[in-house]
Parts: sequence; structure tokens; C-alpha cells
Amino acid sequence: MPVKQVHILLSGRVQGVGFRYFARHQAEELNILGWVKNTPDGRVEIEASGEALQVDTFIFRMKTGPARAVVATFAVSDLSPERIFTRFTIR
Repeated sequence: MPVKQVHILLSGRVQGVGFRYFARHQAEELNILGWVKNTPDGRVEIEASGEALQVDTFIFRMKTGPARAVVATFAVSDLSPERIFTRFTIR
């Protein structure tokens, strides 16, 4: 299966609402590897890698986020699948 790797950057009410834990849960459910972290400027940053269909599903779920989140801006960019991840972690 082809591997797809993406970088996602979200802003809005995305910190303090469980977004990182939501992302990790979704990643584990979809067999996505990579990481998620809060940035100092209030955004959430994600790097995700996996089978293309699962990554696309993950992206779709991140656009909404957990129940208390409000995603104002959402940017996704494709990356070359250079990095090898062994799991999905919260940084």
C-alpha cells in the first residue's frame, strides 16, 4: 500500500480541549503513525503517516476535532515519506 505523509497545522480553540488526545485516539484507530503537539502560539501541529485512505480519513476527522474544539484555520501539506515512525505520540 502507498504511504502518505502529511503535516497539519490548526488554529482556533484547539488547545485546552483535548485535541492532542483526540488526535492520538483517531491515529491509533486508523493505524496512523507520527506525532501531535501544541505550539507556543496556540495552534496544534501534527505529522501523520500511513496508508493514503487512512491518512485522508484522519485529515477529515482533524478538521472537526473533539467536541469542544473550534477549528478556525486548517492547513495540510504533503511530505515526502522520509521519516519512519513506530507509533503516534503526543509531544
